[in-house]
Amino acid sequence: MSVIADFHKETERSLLLREAKEMGFSDRQLAVMWGVSESDVRALRESWGIFPVYKTVDTCAAEFEAYTPYHYSTYEQESEVRPCDRDKIVILGGGPNRIGQGIEFDYCCCHAVFALREAGYETIMVNSNPETVSTDYDTADRLYFEPLTLEDVLHIIRAENPMGVIVQFGGQTPLKLAVPLEEAGVRILGTSPDSIDIAEDRQRFSTLINDLGIKQPPNGIATSYEEAREIAERLTYPVLVRPSFVLGGRAMVIVYGPDTLESYIAQAVDASPNRPILIDKYLENAIELDVDAISDGKDVYIGGVMEHIEFAGIHSGDSACIIPPRTLKKETVDEICRQTVQLALRLQVKGLINIQYAISRHGNEEEIFVLEVNPRASRTVPYVSKATGVPLAKIAALVMVGKPLAEFKLGERFQISHFAVKEAVLPFVKFPNVDPLLGPEMRSTGEVMGIDSAFGPAYAKAEMGAGMTLPIPSDTDRKTQIIVSVQDRHKQSIAPVSRALHEMGFEIVATTGTAAFLHKNKIPCSHTFKVHEGRPNLVDLMKEGRVGLVINTPSDADSAYDEKALRRCAVESNIPYITTVAAAEAAVHGIRSCMEGALTVKAIQDYYKPSPVGNAG
Repeated sequence: MSVIADFHKETERSLLLREAKEMGFSDRQLAVMWGVSESDVRALRESWGIFPVYKTVDTCAAEFEAYTPYHYSTYEQESEVRPCDRDKIVILGGGPNRIGQGIEFDYCCCHAVFALREAGYETIMVNSNPETVSTDYDTADRLYFEPLTLEDVLHIIRAENPMGVIVQFGGQTPLKLAVPLEEAGVRILGTSPDSIDIAEDRQRFSTLINDLGIKQPPNGIATSYEEAREIAERLTYPVLVRPSFVLGGRAMVIVYGPDTLESYIAQAVDASPNRPILIDKYLENAIELDVDAISDGKDVYIGGVMEHIEFAGIHSGDSACIIPPRTLKKETVDEICRQTVQLALRLQVKGLINIQYAISRHGNEEEIFVLEVNPRASRTVPYVSKATGVPLAKIAALVMVGKPLAEFKLGERFQISHFAVKEAVLPFVKFPNVDPLLGPEMRSTGEVMGIDSAFGPAYAKAEMGAGMTLPIPSDTDRKTQIIVSVQDRHKQSIAPVSRALHEMGFEIVATTGTAAFLHKNKIPCSHTFKVHEGRPNLVDLMKEGRVGLVINTPSDADSAYDEKALRRCAVESNIPYITTVAAAEAAVHGIRSCMEGALTVKAIQDYYKPSPVGNAG
């Protein structure tokens, strides 16, 4: 380390560029040290003919020659990459797994490789994460263990000379490279970088939406606290504040008043510096939907319409959702599909597209708003593919290299006669001081799916898979108590849930305000103290081992100490907990199915017909 530190000082005095590269300095690091742009450093390096070569990872420990196609870069003289005459396609992976970008994107990369290899292409995977399937020795024809940076990707492209690069399967990391790669003369397969930028740029996207006559929540763009405050007051609170060009809802928050806006704005700026801050009117109690589709620029196939079980405001990666939609009118679903086709064709999408909608209900009317358009693979692609049996990533990869969508004979949209529920796997048990409260910033580290011919059993299976087994009252089971503690605006809607649970045989235990409301509505319940009110309280009940479920809906991220203590104890005691009324309603269906013995085991392949391009597993 001392050698590198000493060299860092000498580099600032303009020592040889080649020696700097051999020491491991990137073009960006050198640009910062020398006070020039990264492109200036790259141009200087290329003019002097300074390029890396690629060595093969020796998996045989020099005992005999290794043929595994693992490559890494180094600044030496001889390259060990074997030449190939077939058409090559480079697929950029997602890099390190993290919240918001993980194995779901690796699934897409792998399926793209499988489809393209079967079609006769030489597949080249670029990824730096050894814990993924895309970096297995038998996945792609060649694998480069390299960072997902412009410099490293351009080096690989120079060494391989592919016919094109796919950026839309690895999440936000490779997507950010689309425009600079195109500017460097690289052919981007699938949706154009300009279309990707339209979807990411708020002003360009708003123009597109207005031209199509599609609604989006009232919104604004701010670059300072003063602008944000003005916009929030114009839209009226609550508002959704988020930085642009980030994944996983990082630093996204719901702001209920001016007192907390300033600190949230500072957080959003830290998450995405030099980018504008997006502010949307938050649609309370709206139903959120995700739509995954494939387009070839002429035709569009709707792969899945997912209705979120939690209301809008919970990040889509954390929300349980269901295919097909269960509570929406057929006319609403049809209109959502129509708008999806409009947007995909207008953006000239070639490959996958994900669109998020919010449905605001006014009496019997359902109003549709577009929240976000992502012309790339989404984290829901594996779920939708396995729920419907159609391998979306495989088909999208073939579409990107020119195969017409019509050849797959998929029709206009998915058709299934069963229900598939996706549930998030949350890591709160490993983080003792973290409040397990869901919100607009993604927290889940995985997902599971429950599938059945009816919604109740499918939901119950999904909860089991996520480690949140729903309770069933019985003579031998002590876990017959259900804690209910909700804020005032949720009391009316929690009443039928509480009544249903009581009729199933559970003992409802409620805090003061909730208990008074339930008694007023003639729903039997017991009263218990909050943590600060005395003993025995909610936490004491859970430690006794009789509580089978906790239903607690806080007001916002600044929830009271009592509520946090309640949720933490539930996590540590392995008691299922629910923080939204919609999830509580779904739990009623799941519990009823378990009580009726409706859970059955059936192979996933038995739920759908074979696909024209193989399975979705």
